Order: sequence, then structure tokens, then C-alpha cells
Amino acid sequence: MKILGIETSCDETGAAVVEDGRRILSNVVASQVRVHARYGGIVPEVASRHHLEALVPVVEAALVEARCRWSDLDAVAVTYGPGLSGSLLVGVNLAKALAFAHSLPLVGIHHLEAHNYANWLEDGDSPPRGFPALALIVSGAHTDLVLMEEHGRYRRLGRTRDDAAGEAFDKVGRYLGLGYPGGPAIERAAATSGRPSVRLPRAWLGGAHDFSFSGLKTAVLRLSRQEGGRALPVAEVAAAFQEAVVDVLVSKTVRAARREGVSQILLSGGVAANTALREALVRRSPVAVSVPPPALCTDNGAMVAGCAHFRLQRGPASGLDLDVFANLPIA
Repeated sequence: MKILGIETSCDETGAAVVEDGRRILSNVVASQVRVHARYGGIVPEVASRHHLEALVPVVEAALVEARCRWSDLDAVAVTYGPGLSGSLLVGVNLAKALAFAHSLPLVGIHHLEAHNYANWLEDGDSPPRGFPALALIVSGAHTDLVLMEEHGRYRRLGRTRDDAAGEAFDKVGRYLGLGYPGGPAIERAAATSGRPSVRLPRAWLGGAHDFSFSGLKTAVLRLSRQEGGRALPVAEVAAAFQEAVVDVLVSKTVRAARREGVSQILLSGGVAANTALREALVRRSPVAVSVPPPALCTDNGAMVAGCAHFRLQRGPASGLDLDVFANLPIA
């Protein structure tokens, strides 16, 4: 089964063809990072306009790279939420038109669920081992800890109460003058520092599985300005911040894995590309950890197409009345 996946939930325009839920035949992404860097963050209206310009060429490129004709495809899958409404509409409307024009089933896919399925793609680690699995989804807009009981069955154990981890990275990157996006910039800066001499606060929230990073951001802002009458080096502040975020994410995930008795942990989302997070989770986890390669952590069409394969095995496709939902919950 070959599925075309379309992803436009935020600022990446992605299209890919995946066979049987695992084999990537093509994966084309048009990034808007440079466009939004001048603003220090994503501007929704600008993002949707760029999707309008890029999406058709990206879909065409994905078909060419996969050496597929429309008659070779079995379905069209598209992210319908959560995300930026304008961006989602661009992808969903094109997917509807393509499905109708070529008499193909249309499959609406949840963006966070798709991130999980990046772990099933052949370019990732060995396929996930079974259920129940614990999914840690960390991105610019989401930080969720979800119990995956089986394909399509989820129970959310925790979520961020304020900023997502990726959003915190971006804001701290601006505080430190490191630019946008903040995640890669902070990781690069932290790599030039030794073990930080200061320890930033962790929000443990009384043992809950939820996350909070707003207090950590405030602490970084104060620390970057002055500490004991002297300014600390940017690299050391970046290292202290990254250490705090990784410690909380990993500690809460490991604790939930033990409590729920899961067989594996699935790490996904843009922040999953962070080397310190990946290494710490693998090192401290009591069970197997599946992590996609960095290129599949950020938004892409391959994860959407891969997820759609398993969705079609469970039930019927979506209708052409599929709508977008900016705040669509995963559970």
C-alpha cells in the first residue's frame, strides 16, 4: 500500500510517499525557518501564505522522487489538527481536491499521533516492540506524555501547563541572543561549555506527570543578566537551561514508564532531535527506547503517510467534509 502524506500544521510544508507504513519512497520538506527567523518566531499568516506557494511543488516533487503516478497510490493522508488553522486549511483543502480528483480515499491524521509513527519508519531505529508504549512528544507547541495502549488507543498522562519545551527553547534562545530556532542554537552553545556551575530550578509539580517551563524561563532571564554581580557566559547559561529541561523530561518519563509497566518508550517531535535528551533517555530508561533520526523528528509528510497506513487497517477513511481543528486533543 502506497500513501501520499501531506503535512502543513505549522511552518514546514511536507509531502511524502510511504509504502506499507514503513518504507519511505520520498520525503520532501520546504522549510520556512529563514522566513520566520527575522521575527524571532512563527507568524501564522506568513506561514499559511508560504504553504500556498510551496505545497503543490512539494507534492509534485514527492511523486517524482518516489517514481509514482497517481494510479500507483492507494490513499491521500493529511494532518487536520492540531496546529495553526490557516496552515492546516491549506493542506487539508489540497488533500481533499487530490483525493476527489483521483478517486482516492482521504485519511485525516492527528499531528501528534503522526509524530509517534516516525518511530515506525525504516529510517528510524528497529520497529517499536509492542504495547503498551509510552510516548513522549516534545515540540515547539506540544509537550505531552501519552500512554499508547495499541494502535489508535491513547491515554494522556501529562502535558505542559504553560510553555511547551520547544517554545521554551525558542524564547530562551532569544533571551541569550542566540537567534531562532532556539533549540539547535542552545544545543550548539551548550556543547562549547563544560558542566554548568549553576543549577537552574526544576518544576516537579508534586509528582504529577505534567510539565511546566515558565519558571525556568524566568530564572534563565535573571541569570543571563547577572549572577553575583557578574554576567555568566552565554554558553554556560545555555548548558544549565538544557540540563534542566532534559532532567525534567527524562525523569518524568522514566517514572511514568515504571508506573505504567510499559514495554517501550517512543520519543518524537522536534525537540527529540536534541542529542542530550536522546542520550539521557536511552541511558536512564528501564525499557527499550525508540528514537527517530533527527530528520524525522521535525514535521514531515512521511510520518503522516506512515500513520495513515495503520489508521486504514483499523477502519474507514475520512469523508470529504473533513475539517481542521487547531486544538485537537490526542486523548
